[in-house]
Amino acid sequence: MASAAEQLAANLNLGVFAKATELKKRIWFTLGALIVYRLGTWIPLPGVDPMVLEDIFRQNGGGILGMFDMFAGGALSRMTIFALNIMPYISASIILQLMTTVVPTLEQLKKEGEQGRKKINQYTRYLTVVIAAFQAYGIAVGLESMGGAGARAAVMDPGLFFRFTTVVTLVGGTVFLMWLGEQITARGIGNGISLIIFAGIVAELPSALAGTLELGRTGALSALFIIILLMMVVAVIAVIVFVERAQRRIIVQYPKRQVGSKMYGGESSHLPLKLNTAGVIPPIFASSILLLPITLASFSAAGGPEWLTTVTALLGRGHPLYLTLYLGLIVFFAFFYTAVVFNPADTAENLKKYGGFIPGIRPGKNTADYLDYVLTRLTVVGAIYLSAISILPEILIAKYAVPFYFGGTSLLIVVTVTMDTVAQVQSHLLAHQYEGLIKKAKLRGKRG
Repeated sequence: MASAAEQLAANLNLGVFAKATELKKRIWFTLGALIVYRLGTWIPLPGVDPMVLEDIFRQNGGGILGMFDMFAGGALSRMTIFALNIMPYISASIILQLMTTVVPTLEQLKKEGEQGRKKINQYTRYLTVVIAAFQAYGIAVGLESMGGAGARAAVMDPGLFFRFTTVVTLVGGTVFLMWLGEQITARGIGNGISLIIFAGIVAELPSALAGTLELGRTGALSALFIIILLMMVVAVIAVIVFVERAQRRIIVQYPKRQVGSKMYGGESSHLPLKLNTAGVIPPIFASSILLLPITLASFSAAGGPEWLTTVTALLGRGHPLYLTLYLGLIVFFAFFYTAVVFNPADTAENLKKYGGFIPGIRPGKNTADYLDYVLTRLTVVGAIYLSAISILPEILIAKYAVPFYFGGTSLLIVVTVTMDTVAQVQSHLLAHQYEGLIKKAKLRGKRG
């Protein structure tokens, strides 16, 4: 039997890849779409002074705005047409998923299969536009109250027209990215929304690394600390890869049954339950929830009421309130999203329907209770893992002013999306190999 390394090498064989024309088209489409996205992160909003914004973000970019800018791939600090990025869509998805558990109409739509899913997606798009419009208006008002060094205003010609053009531009940018993400998912490789966030983080990694080395050169950070930081990054990546591949395999037995004169079944299989069923969703959702109400507060803090300034200060990077809310939201969404993607009752019913059972557990409700028990324990471990990966680097980064891109959340997104995309590439290559074998078998059958 070939080793795992030999199988991987065979799957990624250049000859096989060269013949997989469908896969190549998907990869080129994905790369082209991501290039379009990156170009958009450099197109500035009309009527905004980029030099003043650069000064403002240099002074205030270490808090929650810096994290927002990380997810936006630097588009927020440059105040471009994609400044809101895909975050309003993620916020809308969270709200709709929460509502499906409490609103009977949405819950019924969720159970209707493909048609219901399309309807919920449509509602998500409408809600995305509303959230994006709210955030864009907050940004427009906040920009008008901002000023840089020498009393220079961030907005060249403030007023109703500037607010209108800003809202239209930012909402249009978010809607375009939402559409682009859906196109990547349908016609490219991987999940489009995740890849857009991934591309934004990866694109800024070289400048973040250069900035860290510059801090070491000027003496702001010691060489030993930079080495320890890089070792920590490697360790975090190793832990992420290990845990994301970890599974709890529940043995499922199928009874023997006789059809005519032949005996079928009797074999055993397994039901794989991932240690981290929710994946990268909890940190992204937690960040999005924190960003939604604070966007307006952060931009309006300079010229707004005192309580806005206080809220913005308390939600700064590394502050106890920020860390507590972030941790609580990660744990909540770890359990919530696991409950959304895996229903023990439905799984138990399907096993019973096809004659499968877990040894020592009675089919039906007992099986559902057992799966729920196992899944809850796994989710506890997964939530602890996500919290540790996301929070511990955050504390170090807040204390030593290291760029956001070396934080646990960004590394988790980059590693997880990379693993998922590589897995999809391998599955496409494997499907292509099977198609080739089927075609050869048909040709041999015709010759025979």
